[in-house]
Amino acid sequence: MKGLIGRKVGMTQVYDEKGVLIPVTVVQAGPCVVTDVKTVERDGYSAVQLGFGERKAKNVTKARAGHLAKAGVTGDKLPSVLREIRTAAGDEAPAPGTVLNADVFEANDYLDVVGTTKGRGFQGVVRRYRFGGGRASHGGVWTRRTGSIGCCEWPGNVIKGKRMPGHMGNVPRTVQNLQVVRVMAEDNVLLVKGAIPGANGGILLIRSAIKKQTGAKK
Repeated sequence: MKGLIGRKVGMTQVYDEKGVLIPVTVVQAGPCVVTDVKTVERDGYSAVQLGFGERKAKNVTKARAGHLAKAGVTGDKLPSVLREIRTAAGDEAPAPGTVLNADVFEANDYLDVVGTTKGRGFQGVVRRYRFGGGRASHGGVWTRRTGSIGCCEWPGNVIKGKRMPGHMGNVPRTVQNLQVVRVMAEDNVLLVKGAIPGANGGILLIRSAIKKQTGAKK
């Protein structure tokens, strides 16, 4: 299992060797420093913790600064984001303090990418769940409203999980089996085929696909 923390830069398009236009998302992947290695014996599970980004050391909590110091990560700037990549028990993990770059992935690798969707605030059911709404004429007075949400008799209450107006977006979403089109190792940039959730500048967790063989052909 390979993984990095990255930042969504935006979308563009490139041509492959056959002249086919491919929409890609530009991702700044790394550099990421290994800040901890979780083991089954000590933590009950196996994972590698990575750090990404920069934050002034004076703005980092003492608890986090002490945690990073154990891995040899010190200085005026410290990682601003920490994430974990789960690994299989017994897998060889990089030592704390190791820096990982975009070149851990190769072209035609397949990735699972976790991003945070754009926040849409409080929305009604027509936008949030694509309800049809009520009639727009002949006495209709609830054009964009929910309609019936409960029962008069049994069970006599609104059933749990009923789709209703509420907060929309700003939740983690995973897109699986995205193909790496190009690796620009000198700039720590990945060109990933297709769209990735979230706004430009959002933090992404990038890891090897668990349902597709890495290095497979298109």
